[in-house]
Amino acid sequence: MTSFRELRQRRLSDEKGTLFPQADLAVALCYPSPYHVGMSSLGFQTIYRELNALTGIAAERAFLPDDVPAARKQREGLCTYESNRPVADFPIVAFSLAYELEIAGLVQCLDLAGIPALASERDGQDRRWPLVVVGGPLTFSNPVPAGPMADVIVMGEAEDAVATLVRLFRESSDKSQLLAALDRLPGFFVPSLRGEKPPAVLAVNNARLPAFSQIITPHTELADMFLIEAARGCSRTCTYCVMRRSTNGGMRKVEPDQILDKIPEHVRRVGLVGAAVTDHPRLPAILRALVDSGRQIGVSSLRADRLNDELVGLLVAGGYRTLTTASDGASQPMRDRIQRGTSEENLRNAARLCRAHNMTALKLYMMLGLPGETMADVDDLLRFALELADIAPRLVITVAPFVAKRNTPLDGSPFEDIATLDGKLARLRTGLRGRAKLVGESPKWAWIEYRLAQGGFAEGRAAMAAARAGGSFGAWRAALASPEAPARP
Repeated sequence: MTSFRELRQRRLSDEKGTLFPQADLAVALCYPSPYHVGMSSLGFQTIYRELNALTGIAAERAFLPDDVPAARKQREGLCTYESNRPVADFPIVAFSLAYELEIAGLVQCLDLAGIPALASERDGQDRRWPLVVVGGPLTFSNPVPAGPMADVIVMGEAEDAVATLVRLFRESSDKSQLLAALDRLPGFFVPSLRGEKPPAVLAVNNARLPAFSQIITPHTELADMFLIEAARGCSRTCTYCVMRRSTNGGMRKVEPDQILDKIPEHVRRVGLVGAAVTDHPRLPAILRALVDSGRQIGVSSLRADRLNDELVGLLVAGGYRTLTTASDGASQPMRDRIQRGTSEENLRNAARLCRAHNMTALKLYMMLGLPGETMADVDDLLRFALELADIAPRLVITVAPFVAKRNTPLDGSPFEDIATLDGKLARLRTGLRGRAKLVGESPKWAWIEYRLAQGGFAEGRAAMAAARAGGSFGAWRAALASPEAPARP
């Protein structure tokens, strides 16, 4: 096994843009998934830069080890990349959570660092243990299961909130005073004081946009790609999505010059990020400028109803070989019910454009198990998929079970029975064999995600028990069957 010290040195030597500040107050900024995932997170990189821009603050990064059991066996504690300093030595340890299953990674990081995972087990009156802060995309839906581990949770967009947090940390004489002060401010959720009732999310001023990469590295999901927001939020009303208009007030667009001026000259790959990038009215102009500069491009969230010959031509010129979009509902009635705004003709057009521009494949994301869905909807999906397979050069369908999220109109919807979902996937797999590739995400793990997405403190403690029991599905099932199980391993 490669030691952490060797792995850290190799990765650091390949990074561009790493910050090595020296300051009197140090923050360990942790990502509860491995490095290659965490360094693809635009929010994580943005907060890293924001913290290091504050006077007297030095932020360093730490990540869940690639192989947690091996790290435990080797007795490698959790240390930061910038200085190899143990995370437990930092007065503030902050975590960015993207989705529910990373709560287990949060527990594993705290365990590896030697920090008591439960906030109730850390001293309340002094700072012998670090202040444990949680933020990230999960706070837009349901961060409550992380509550037992967190001293404070920063809700929503944290670019401004981190400055407030470190200022009050310096001004407070002890942790109790600090938490009481934070609890009085908008956007700060102190679980020990508020219970399971988080406040509303924060939204920063549009002048703070766009977020963009600080560090570029080849060791990520998006190798050597500079990420930058083209827009934040979404103006659409898809009923399953936490980024819909009712949550964030609509899409906030970034002007082309604001994007292009922030891209370093040496960057050869640029990814435009946002929940609805293809709704940006100036997207073709942005892509044209990037392509004309000789750069490769990536665009998140390609909406089928926005695809046209010009846009797909620019994507191909920027290096695209696979056209990826989503239908989400299994049938047109299901798409209409969830207000997806995508029609069969939109998807046929995507397949035609894929072939016309000599792309290698059309990749389609969708959900199974939406409320009211029947096997007739699955059969309709099969019928339409076979039609698309005759148009596209190659068809890949990735199916994810529907998981109801908090702060959406479908909040509280039940999770479909695992056996029923397995049956639907089997029906699709049989019907598409030899015609299209089907990638089915696990209904079992989706059920765990659902329990956390709809859960509270008890589910958070169950996540701790499952992580400490090895993290298998059986461990999760046992822990969730008895969410009040003893917290200690």
